Amino acid sequence: MRIAILGAGPGGYVAAIRAAQLGAEVTVIEETEVGGTCLNRGCIPTKTLIASAEVLQKARDAEAYGIELDATPAVNIQKVIERKDRVVTTQVKGIRALFKSWGVKLIEGRGRLVSPKKIRVDRRDGSAEEVEADRVIIATGSRPARIPVFPFDGERILSSDDALRIDHVPESLLIVGAGVIGCEFASIFREFGSEVTMVEMLPHAVSTEDEEISIILERELKKKKIKLLTGVTVDKVDIMDNGVKATLSDGKTIQAEKVLVSIGRQVNSDNIGIEELGINTGKRGEIIVDSRMQTNVEGVYAIGDVVGRMMLAHVASRQGIVAVENAMGMESEIDYRVVPAAIFTHPEIGSVGLREKEAIEQGRKIKVGRFQFRALGKAHAMGEIAGLFKIIADEETDKVIGAHIIGAHASDLIHELALAIKNGLTVKEIADTIHAHPTLAEGIVEASEDVHARAIHAPKMSKP
Repeated sequence: MRIAILGAGPGGYVAAIRAAQLGAEVTVIEETEVGGTCLNRGCIPTKTLIASAEVLQKARDAEAYGIELDATPAVNIQKVIERKDRVVTTQVKGIRALFKSWGVKLIEGRGRLVSPKKIRVDRRDGSAEEVEADRVIIATGSRPARIPVFPFDGERILSSDDALRIDHVPESLLIVGAGVIGCEFASIFREFGSEVTMVEMLPHAVSTEDEEISIILERELKKKKIKLLTGVTVDKVDIMDNGVKATLSDGKTIQAEKVLVSIGRQVNSDNIGIEELGINTGKRGEIIVDSRMQTNVEGVYAIGDVVGRMMLAHVASRQGIVAVENAMGMESEIDYRVVPAAIFTHPEIGSVGLREKEAIEQGRKIKVGRFQFRALGKAHAMGEIAGLFKIIADEETDKVIGAHIIGAHASDLIHELALAIKNGLTVKEIADTIHAHPTLAEGIVEASEDVHARAIHAPKMSKP
């Protein structure tokens, strides 16, 4: 079986390796660099900057831990960016080494489907070739959405890609959009020393999260002196000699040295030949697929951001595995019911399953357990006491149907609860599982116990 994959992001490269494991002859076509947006311009670069910001924050608080430093901690943005680039380069080399190990052929150039079994590739060196395959997987990803009111110039008006190449810390930064990307960059640049203002059209920051979690994050942003304006939009942006002036929908204006726009992404489905093949797309250009990741054209699959479902790297990877297994004659489907999500603000957010509001809107009878980070000895030892564990259980079955954590290492802690939902575990089964002390994971036990008002380390009156 010959499989050609258009794109080498977290969906494409994982699909390639899985296909090779199953014995396929695999060719991957990538226009820019293996790893896609996630590795080169998204997940990994931002997390590397966040790591630098966290070290800076700890250094500033060193005295509280009994550590004396000889000099005042300061950020060297050039060295921060250099470290980010080194981390990315290492990971890119790792993917290329995996391709070589599994015998995956990589062609560097822009690919375009000319038939369901053929892709034309315009190589970077100007040459061209055609790749023939029995099955094709489209994994072309997405890019920052371009909106006319925000003409990206890479200098004053920045996309998230531009922000990762910045050569100095701006004195002031206006971030348009308080979603995941906006809030992560707000945490980074505030720690680096920028005065940060965020503008969000919705009522809360990270409005996709459980409302209680969003409110706690907003409180922590306020403590860091990050200004958040909700319920308004930016209607106009004027570039001035000393920066940018933004006019809001309520008539107010904000001046800043730079504007970072983080209000969505656009799928990369244009100019890849899908129109000529009659592949169905949605209103946003997203490629329509079924639960097996197959398009309406036999033998052509699509995965990752380009299908417009959950634009998360780990979802793309799972979709890639599902697509390949079906392409190889197996039966595989993707289940979106249990997909954990992580937001790397400070404090972090981890979530999985239903939000409380969603459960209520579905007419489900629920019980909710909560536990504060500040009640954990490990959190105090770490100096990270801000945060909350929240578990939502079905009242009749006692099964966990949703979980939300804001606090230190929330992105790691959430997976225990994802496993619980996936396997239909009850809160009693979690509470009856002994967890090591002292750990942050004890908060999961306590929140599970709190569903039935028996958390050991929570005052009786705390139960809502």
